[in-house]
Amino acid sequence: MFLKTLLFVLTINCLSEYSCAQRNKKFFRKDYSFLEDTESFYKFHTLPKTWPEAKKLCALEGASLFYPQNDHEAHIVISYWNATQPHHAILLGISDLIVKGVFETIDGYPISDVYNRWYRGEPNDAGGVEDCVVMMKDGRLNDDGCNKKFPFMCKKTLQSLEWNQQCNIPNLDYVFNLELGRCYKFHSAPKNWTEAYAACSAEQSYLAVINTQAEADLLVRTAEAASQRQARRTELTGVVHLGFHNRLDEGWQAVGGIALEDTGYAVWGSNQPDGGSQERCGAMSSNGLLHDINCNTRASFICEHEVDTLSSQLDDRFGELALTNVVKQ
Repeated sequence: MFLKTLLFVLTINCLSEYSCAQRNKKFFRKDYSFLEDTESFYKFHTLPKTWPEAKKLCALEGASLFYPQNDHEAHIVISYWNATQPHHAILLGISDLIVKGVFETIDGYPISDVYNRWYRGEPNDAGGVEDCVVMMKDGRLNDDGCNKKFPFMCKKTLQSLEWNQQCNIPNLDYVFNLELGRCYKFHSAPKNWTEAYAACSAEQSYLAVINTQAEADLLVRTAEAASQRQARRTELTGVVHLGFHNRLDEGWQAVGGIALEDTGYAVWGSNQPDGGSQERCGAMSSNGLLHDINCNTRASFICEHEVDTLSSQLDDRFGELALTNVVKQ
Protein backbone atom coordinates (compact mmCIF):
# COMPACT_ATOMS: atom_id res chain seq x y z
CA MET A 1 0.00 0.00 0.00
CA PHE A 2 2.84 2.39 0.84
CA LEU A 3 4.46 1.79 -2.56
CA LYS A 4 1.17 2.41 -4.39
CA THR A 5 0.62 5.63 -2.45
CA LEU A 6 4.18 6.75 -3.17
CA LEU A 7 3.75 6.01 -6.88
CA PHE A 8 0.53 8.03 -6.94
CA VAL A 9 2.15 11.03 -5.21
CA LEU A 10 5.20 10.91 -7.47
CA THR A 11 3.01 10.67 -10.55
CA ILE A 12 0.95 13.70 -9.57
CA ASN A 13 4.05 15.70 -8.60
CA CYS A 14 5.83 14.86 -11.85
CA LEU A 15 2.81 15.77 -13.93
CA SER A 16 1.70 18.85 -12.05
CA GLU A 17 3.97 21.15 -14.02
CA TYR A 18 2.50 19.91 -17.27
CA SER A 19 -1.10 19.46 -16.24
CA CYS A 20 -1.42 22.84 -14.56
CA ALA A 21 0.40 24.90 -17.14
CA GLN A 22 -0.57 23.58 -20.56
CA ARG A 23 -2.15 26.85 -21.59
CA ASN A 24 0.84 28.84 -20.37
CA LYS A 25 3.19 26.59 -22.32
CA LYS A 26 0.83 26.65 -25.30
CA PHE A 27 1.17 22.93 -25.79
CA PHE A 28 -1.57 20.65 -27.12
CA ARG A 29 0.13 17.93 -29.15
CA LYS A 30 3.58 17.70 -30.65
CA ASP A 31 2.09 17.38 -34.15
CA TYR A 32 0.11 20.64 -33.84
CA SER A 33 1.48 24.13 -34.46
CA PHE A 34 0.44 27.08 -32.33
CA LEU A 35 -0.34 30.35 -34.12
CA GLU A 36 -0.04 33.28 -31.74
CA ASP A 37 -2.31 35.60 -33.70
CA THR A 38 -5.31 33.25 -33.46
CA GLU A 39 -4.43 31.62 -30.11
CA SER A 40 -5.15 28.21 -31.63
CA PHE A 41 -3.36 25.02 -32.63
CA TYR A 42 -3.44 23.64 -36.18
CA LYS A 43 -2.39 20.45 -37.91
CA PHE A 44 -2.23 20.05 -41.67
CA HIS A 45 -3.17 16.55 -42.83
CA THR A 46 -1.54 15.99 -46.21
CA LEU A 47 -3.11 12.57 -46.79
CA PRO A 48 -6.42 13.36 -48.54
CA LYS A 49 -9.64 12.21 -46.88
CA THR A 50 -13.32 12.54 -47.59
CA TRP A 51 -15.22 15.13 -45.56
CA PRO A 52 -16.73 12.58 -43.13
CA GLU A 53 -13.32 10.90 -42.69
CA ALA A 54 -11.59 14.21 -42.02
CA LYS A 55 -14.20 15.26 -39.48
CA LYS A 56 -13.86 11.96 -37.59
CA LEU A 57 -10.06 12.03 -37.59
CA CYS A 58 -9.92 15.56 -36.20
CA ALA A 59 -12.34 14.54 -33.45
CA LEU A 60 -10.17 11.54 -32.57
CA GLU A 61 -7.21 13.89 -32.18
CA GLY A 62 -9.22 16.01 -29.75
CA ALA A 63 -9.66 18.81 -32.28
CA SER A 64 -12.20 19.79 -34.94
CA LEU A 65 -12.23 20.14 -38.72
CA PHE A 66 -10.99 23.67 -39.41
CA TYR A 67 -13.02 26.53 -40.82
CA PRO A 68 -12.10 30.24 -40.53
CA GLN A 69 -14.00 32.13 -37.88
CA ASN A 70 -13.45 35.43 -39.72
CA ASP A 71 -11.27 37.22 -42.26
CA HIS A 72 -8.47 37.66 -39.71
CA GLU A 73 -8.15 33.94 -39.01
CA ALA A 74 -8.41 33.13 -42.70
CA HIS A 75 -5.52 35.49 -43.47
CA ILE A 76 -3.31 34.07 -40.70
CA VAL A 77 -3.98 30.43 -41.59
CA ILE A 78 -3.58 30.99 -45.33
CA SER A 79 -0.22 32.64 -44.69
CA TYR A 80 0.85 29.62 -42.62
CA TRP A 81 -0.54 27.28 -45.31
CA ASN A 82 1.34 29.02 -48.12
CA ALA A 83 4.56 28.98 -46.12
CA THR A 84 4.43 25.28 -45.26
CA GLN A 85 2.31 23.30 -47.74
CA PRO A 86 2.07 22.95 -51.55
CA HIS A 87 -1.57 21.86 -51.66
CA HIS A 88 -4.00 24.17 -53.43
CA ALA A 89 -7.27 23.25 -51.67
CA ILE A 90 -8.38 21.99 -48.27
CA LEU A 91 -11.65 20.77 -46.83
CA LEU A 92 -13.42 23.04 -44.36
CA GLY A 93 -15.73 22.16 -41.49
CA ILE A 94 -18.72 23.57 -43.39
CA SER A 95 -21.48 21.71 -45.26
CA ASP A 96 -25.18 21.73 -46.15
CA LEU A 97 -25.60 18.05 -45.30
CA ILE A 98 -28.43 18.71 -42.83
CA VAL A 99 -30.55 20.91 -45.11
CA LYS A 100 -29.71 21.34 -48.78
CA GLY A 101 -28.61 24.89 -49.52
CA VAL A 102 -28.18 25.84 -45.86
CA PHE A 103 -24.43 25.89 -45.28
CA GLU A 104 -23.44 25.60 -41.64
CA THR A 105 -20.27 24.97 -39.68
CA ILE A 106 -19.73 21.65 -37.89
CA ASP A 107 -20.78 23.35 -34.65
CA GLY A 108 -23.99 24.77 -36.11
CA TYR A 109 -23.16 28.38 -37.08
CA PRO A 110 -24.57 29.74 -40.37
CA ILE A 111 -21.78 30.40 -42.83
CA SER A 112 -22.92 34.03 -42.96
CA ASP A 113 -21.76 34.36 -39.33
CA VAL A 114 -18.21 33.18 -40.06
CA TYR A 115 -15.95 33.33 -43.12
CA ASN A 116 -18.08 33.57 -46.27
CA ARG A 117 -16.04 34.45 -49.36
CA TRP A 118 -17.24 32.32 -52.27
CA TYR A 119 -15.97 32.25 -55.81
CA ARG A 120 -18.31 34.04 -58.20
CA GLY A 121 -21.22 31.75 -59.00
CA GLU A 122 -20.61 29.52 -56.00
CA PRO A 123 -22.06 27.59 -54.34
CA ASN A 124 -23.72 26.03 -57.38
CA ASP A 125 -24.31 22.39 -56.27
CA ALA A 126 -23.06 21.04 -59.62
CA GLY A 127 -24.72 17.75 -60.40
CA GLY A 128 -26.74 18.02 -57.19
CA VAL A 129 -23.95 16.39 -55.17
CA GLU A 130 -21.85 19.29 -53.85
CA ASP A 131 -22.67 19.51 -50.16
CA CYS A 132 -19.25 20.19 -48.61
CA VAL A 133 -16.92 23.18 -48.79
CA VAL A 134 -13.28 23.55 -49.79
CA MET A 135 -11.07 26.63 -49.55
CA MET A 136 -8.39 27.50 -52.09
CA LYS A 137 -5.05 29.14 -51.33
CA ASP A 138 -6.42 32.49 -52.43
CA GLY A 139 -9.04 32.23 -49.67
CA ARG A 140 -12.05 31.69 -51.93
CA LEU A 141 -14.65 29.00 -51.21
CA ASN A 142 -16.21 26.39 -53.47
CA ASP A 143 -18.80 23.69 -52.83
CA ASP A 144 -17.70 20.18 -53.78
CA GLY A 145 -18.59 16.53 -53.26
CA CYS A 146 -18.30 15.26 -49.69
CA ASN A 147 -16.90 11.94 -50.94
CA LYS A 148 -14.09 13.59 -52.89
CA LYS A 149 -10.75 13.48 -51.08
CA PHE A 150 -8.80 16.60 -50.16
CA PRO A 151 -6.11 17.52 -47.62
CA PHE A 152 -7.51 19.24 -44.53
CA MET A 153 -6.61 20.97 -41.28
CA CYS A 154 -7.63 20.23 -37.70
CA LYS A 155 -7.93 23.00 -35.12
CA LYS A 156 -7.88 23.25 -31.32
CA THR A 157 -8.35 26.58 -29.57
CA LEU A 158 -6.15 27.45 -26.62
CA GLN A 159 -9.23 28.42 -24.64
CA SER A 160 -10.79 24.96 -25.06
CA LEU A 161 -7.64 23.09 -24.01
CA GLU A 162 -8.20 20.72 -21.09
CA TRP A 163 -5.75 18.24 -19.61
CA ASN A 164 -6.07 14.78 -18.11
CA GLN A 165 -3.72 15.27 -15.17
CA GLN A 166 -3.21 11.64 -14.22
CA CYS A 167 -2.70 10.40 -17.79
CA ASN A 168 -0.79 13.48 -19.01
CA ILE A 169 -2.80 13.65 -22.21
CA PRO A 170 -5.38 16.09 -23.65
CA ASN A 171 -8.11 13.43 -23.55
CA LEU A 172 -10.31 13.23 -20.46
CA ASP A 173 -11.73 9.82 -21.39
CA TYR A 174 -8.58 7.91 -20.42
CA VAL A 175 -8.58 6.37 -16.93
CA PHE A 176 -5.40 5.96 -14.91
CA ASN A 177 -4.76 2.65 -13.16
CA LEU A 178 -2.53 3.13 -10.15
CA GLU A 179 -1.37 -0.49 -9.86
CA LEU A 180 -0.19 -0.67 -13.47
CA GLY A 181 0.80 2.97 -13.86
CA ARG A 182 -0.94 3.22 -17.23
CA CYS A 183 -4.09 4.69 -18.74
CA TYR A 184 -6.83 2.99 -20.71
CA LYS A 185 -9.87 3.91 -22.76
CA PHE A 186 -12.62 1.52 -23.83
CA HIS A 187 -14.13 2.25 -27.26
CA SER A 188 -17.58 0.73 -27.51
CA ALA A 189 -18.30 1.80 -31.11
CA PRO A 190 -17.32 -1.28 -33.16
CA LYS A 191 -14.49 -0.95 -35.67
CA ASN A 192 -12.39 -3.43 -37.58
CA TRP A 193 -8.86 -4.06 -36.31
CA THR A 194 -7.09 -1.60 -38.62
CA GLU A 195 -9.63 1.14 -37.87
CA ALA A 196 -9.16 0.51 -34.14
CA TYR A 197 -5.38 0.66 -34.56
CA ALA A 198 -5.71 4.03 -36.34
CA ALA A 199 -8.13 5.37 -33.73
CA CYS A 200 -5.75 4.63 -30.85
CA SER A 201 -2.87 6.14 -32.79
CA ALA A 202 -4.86 9.33 -33.37
CA GLU A 203 -5.31 9.57 -29.60
CA GLN A 204 -1.53 9.28 -29.06
CA SER A 205 -2.00 5.77 -27.71
CA TYR A 206 -1.96 2.21 -29.03
CA LEU A 207 -4.18 -0.85 -29.05
CA ALA A 208 -3.78 -2.34 -25.59
CA VAL A 209 -1.10 -4.99 -25.11
CA ILE A 210 -1.41 -7.34 -22.13
CA ASN A 211 1.83 -7.82 -20.20
CA THR A 212 0.62 -9.47 -16.99
CA GLN A 213 -2.28 -11.44 -15.58
CA ALA A 214 -3.17 -8.38 -13.50
CA GLU A 215 -3.47 -6.32 -16.69
CA ALA A 216 -5.58 -9.02 -18.33
CA ASP A 217 -7.92 -8.98 -15.34
CA LEU A 218 -8.15 -5.18 -15.50
CA LEU A 219 -9.03 -5.19 -19.19
CA VAL A 220 -11.69 -7.84 -18.62
CA ARG A 221 -13.25 -5.69 -15.88
CA THR A 222 -13.00 -2.60 -18.08
CA ALA A 223 -14.74 -4.34 -20.97
CA GLU A 224 -17.44 -5.79 -18.72
CA ALA A 225 -18.23 -2.45 -17.11
CA ALA A 226 -18.30 -0.60 -20.43
CA SER A 227 -20.42 -3.29 -22.06
CA GLN A 228 -23.01 -3.00 -19.29
CA ARG A 229 -23.14 0.78 -19.70
CA GLN A 230 -23.38 0.64 -23.48
CA ALA A 231 -25.59 -2.44 -23.94
CA ARG A 232 -28.68 -0.44 -24.82
CA ARG A 233 -26.92 1.82 -27.29
CA THR A 234 -24.63 -0.43 -29.30
CA GLU A 235 -24.29 -4.07 -30.17
CA LEU A 236 -21.00 -5.41 -28.83
CA THR A 237 -19.34 -8.58 -30.10
CA GLY A 238 -17.98 -11.26 -27.81
CA VAL A 239 -14.37 -10.16 -28.31
CA VAL A 240 -12.36 -6.97 -27.86
CA HIS A 241 -9.60 -5.93 -30.28
CA LEU A 242 -6.12 -5.89 -28.73
CA GLY A 243 -2.72 -4.81 -30.00
CA PHE A 244 -1.24 -7.96 -31.51
CA HIS A 245 -1.30 -9.45 -35.00
CA ASN A 246 0.28 -11.72 -37.60
CA ARG A 247 -0.29 -9.44 -40.56
CA LEU A 248 3.34 -9.63 -41.70
CA ASP A 249 3.66 -13.45 -41.74
CA GLU A 250 6.39 -13.15 -39.12
CA GLY A 251 4.55 -14.81 -36.26
CA TRP A 252 2.33 -13.19 -33.66
CA GLN A 253 3.66 -9.79 -32.62
CA ALA A 254 2.54 -6.97 -30.36
CA VAL A 255 2.01 -3.61 -32.04
CA GLY A 256 5.49 -2.44 -31.06
CA GLY A 257 7.10 -5.25 -33.04
CA ILE A 258 7.77 -7.43 -29.98
CA ALA A 259 7.09 -11.15 -30.30
CA LEU A 260 3.88 -12.00 -28.46
CA GLU A 261 5.61 -14.57 -26.28
CA ASP A 262 7.99 -11.84 -25.08
CA THR A 263 5.23 -9.49 -23.88
CA GLY A 264 4.74 -11.44 -20.66
CA TYR A 265 1.24 -12.64 -21.55
CA ALA A 266 0.49 -15.09 -24.36
CA VAL A 267 -2.40 -17.03 -22.86
CA TRP A 268 -4.48 -18.29 -25.78
CA GLY A 269 -8.01 -19.59 -25.56
CA SER A 270 -8.80 -23.23 -26.27
CA ASN A 271 -7.58 -24.30 -29.74
CA GLN A 272 -6.31 -20.78 -30.44
CA PRO A 273 -4.90 -19.53 -32.72
CA ASP A 274 -6.93 -21.53 -35.22
CA GLY A 275 -7.78 -19.27 -38.13
CA GLY A 276 -4.80 -19.71 -40.44
CA SER A 277 -4.44 -17.13 -43.19
CA GLN A 278 -7.93 -15.67 -42.66
CA GLU A 279 -7.44 -14.62 -39.04
CA ARG A 280 -4.38 -12.40 -38.74
CA CYS A 281 -5.46 -10.00 -35.99
CA GLY A 282 -5.69 -10.29 -32.23
CA ALA A 283 -8.48 -10.02 -29.71
CA MET A 284 -9.43 -10.92 -26.17
CA SER A 285 -12.48 -12.91 -25.14
CA SER A 286 -14.61 -12.09 -22.09
CA ASN A 287 -12.44 -14.34 -19.89
CA GLY A 288 -9.21 -12.56 -20.86
CA LEU A 289 -7.88 -15.29 -23.14
CA LEU A 290 -6.39 -14.37 -26.50
CA HIS A 291 -8.06 -15.14 -29.84
CA ASP A 292 -7.12 -14.75 -33.47
CA ILE A 293 -9.82 -13.11 -35.59
CA ASN A 294 -10.39 -11.87 -39.10
CA CYS A 295 -9.03 -8.31 -39.29
CA ASN A 296 -12.33 -7.17 -40.83
CA THR A 297 -14.31 -8.24 -37.78
CA ARG A 298 -15.97 -5.25 -36.17
CA ALA A 299 -15.60 -5.17 -32.39
CA SER A 300 -15.07 -2.84 -29.48
CA PHE A 301 -11.47 -2.15 -28.48
CA ILE A 302 -9.22 -0.78 -25.76
CA CYS A 303 -6.51 1.84 -26.20
CA GLU A 304 -3.53 2.07 -23.83
CA HIS A 305 -1.48 5.17 -23.07
CA GLU A 306 1.88 5.44 -21.32
CA VAL A 307 1.76 8.31 -18.86
CA ASP A 308 5.25 9.65 -19.54
CA THR A 309 4.85 9.88 -23.33
CA LEU A 310 3.89 13.56 -23.42
CA SER A 311 6.24 14.43 -20.59
CA SER A 312 9.19 13.53 -22.81
CA GLN A 313 7.61 15.42 -25.68
CA LEU A 314 7.31 18.52 -23.54
CA ASP A 315 10.89 18.19 -22.35
CA ASP A 316 12.04 17.98 -25.98
CA ARG A 317 9.87 20.87 -27.05
CA PHE A 318 10.82 23.34 -24.34
CA GLY A 319 14.44 22.30 -24.34
CA GLU A 320 14.89 23.65 -27.86
CA LEU A 321 16.08 27.20 -28.37
CA ALA A 322 13.82 27.62 -31.38
CA LEU A 323 10.27 26.53 -30.75
CA THR A 324 9.46 25.18 -34.17
CA ASN A 325 5.86 24.44 -33.23
CA VAL A 326 5.13 28.08 -32.39
CA VAL A 327 4.53 30.03 -35.54
CA LYS A 328 4.38 33.82 -35.29
CA GLN A 329 3.03 35.90 -38.13
